[in-house]
Amino acid sequence: MSDLWYSGAATLEEKKSKSIIHPFTVKSYNGLAINPYQGCGHRCAYCYATYEWSPEFYDKIYAKSNASEVLDRQLAEWKSDTIEPVMVASATDAYQPAELRYGLTRRCVKVLQKYNVPYIVFTKSVIIERDLELHRQYRDNCFIIWSITTCNEKIRRVVEPGTPPASKMFQVMKKFTDAGVCCGVYVDPIIPLVTDSDEDLEAVVRSCKEAGLRYVFGALMRLRTDIWERMKLVLRLLEIPDGIEKYKQIYNFEEPLDANYVAANRRYAEKIIGSLEDRIKSYGMECGFPDYMGPRRIDRSHLGQTTLHSYLV
Repeated sequence: MSDLWYSGAATLEEKKSKSIIHPFTVKSYNGLAINPYQGCGHRCAYCYATYEWSPEFYDKIYAKSNASEVLDRQLAEWKSDTIEPVMVASATDAYQPAELRYGLTRRCVKVLQKYNVPYIVFTKSVIIERDLELHRQYRDNCFIIWSITTCNEKIRRVVEPGTPPASKMFQVMKKFTDAGVCCGVYVDPIIPLVTDSDEDLEAVVRSCKEAGLRYVFGALMRLRTDIWERMKLVLRLLEIPDGIEKYKQIYNFEEPLDANYVAANRRYAEKIIGSLEDRIKSYGMECGFPDYMGPRRIDRSHLGQTTLHSYLV
């Protein structure tokens, strides 16, 4: 089973994209998303973006080399005068190590700013620190969210071996909040029997407060056939007593798991999420998104006056 996702460093390859901005829906959220990269080197065992349609997700990173040009064209041709916030990125990490080589996310962010488009960045990376000034100058129209799973290094090395330590991410967050950039943490996913203890949740929430964050929220891990196969190995590597049987109770299933997604039972979910939210509120932080992240009027006043090249430097 060790070849499920621990298979060495990913390879990089360039590709062209015909379209870059797409509708994006998750639970009750409806908006837009761009993904300058396809695939991800973080190798998170719980990753939802892997599945039958992306068998190379961990092993081959595709850089959409024309992403910023395509994004510029799509925004110039946008049919509405307003636009919803754009998620950067929804199916991978826009600031994964490939960004050091290609800089596609930076170029796309410049295009979003050029058209006055609000954006939300989801990341597990510290590479975003390179773009601190870029986001700072747009701080009233963006929201930076770090996805944190655990502050426990033993667990991180098993569950998400390609990510930086949480302590490094919190250091970068502090630099962003000190610069006046609105930031948040998504405790996602909370992994039953692995990161759901009082000690683990407390460590994450306390670190959020120390980093100057205002917004923190979280979600429990959902199971899917491929995720379950990886999680069984995680439970064994971490030596969780009776972990597999306890998961069957928490998620109410018997093997083989044959479903698109399986959620934890309601009693367990309410207990864990309630505990997280109580901690967040006790530290004076908020659960959710800032109110200002709404639709904006697209700015096309520059069209015909400025070439795209000046935004790609």
